[in-house]
Amino acid sequence: MKKLIRTILSTTAVVAGFIMAGAVSANAATTYTVKAGDSAWAIAKNHQTTVAKLEATNHIQNHLILPGQELTIPGTGQAPTTAPAQSAKPSAMTYTGSNLQAYVLSQMASRTGVSAATWNMIITRESNWQPYVRNSSSGAYGLFQNMHIHSGSVEAQVDAAVALYHAQGMAAWAL
Repeated sequence: MKKLIRTILSTTAVVAGFIMAGAVSANAATTYTVKAGDSAWAIAKNHQTTVAKLEATNHIQNHLILPGQELTIPGTGQAPTTAPAQSAKPSAMTYTGSNLQAYVLSQMASRTGVSAATWNMIITRESNWQPYVRNSSSGAYGLFQNMHIHSGSVEAQVDAAVALYHAQGMAAWAL
């Protein structure tokens, strides 16, 4: 009888150990290196977490991630870390005239789910980051060389590009 009880207890201990080890590994955080074309949404989905947890853990604002960036992927059930204290400014970035690339890339990445690196490549190819350039032969205008607008502020160009993306996807820029 003692041998049976000892066997049951030791088996129970081994099983409990495996269960606990599984629970610990399921909750452990891992790291991920951002690749060109990645988005916060896709990374969160692939790692079975939420964008909110991913961004809170890595102190990301406006969904802006860049290729080569190391992200900590929170484990299932892991509480997100607290973001550093910020000033009273609004969380959405606004265009000031001196933050063209940061503003446009953060807006495009957060509003389309397409990585900032991809938008950087498109804008560099289309306009070389010249916001008011016009193609004299086609009439395309601005950062995104949009055929549907003929003038407008940087904010209006971003709005038009987002609308075009939602209507045509990346095909609008031959991707």
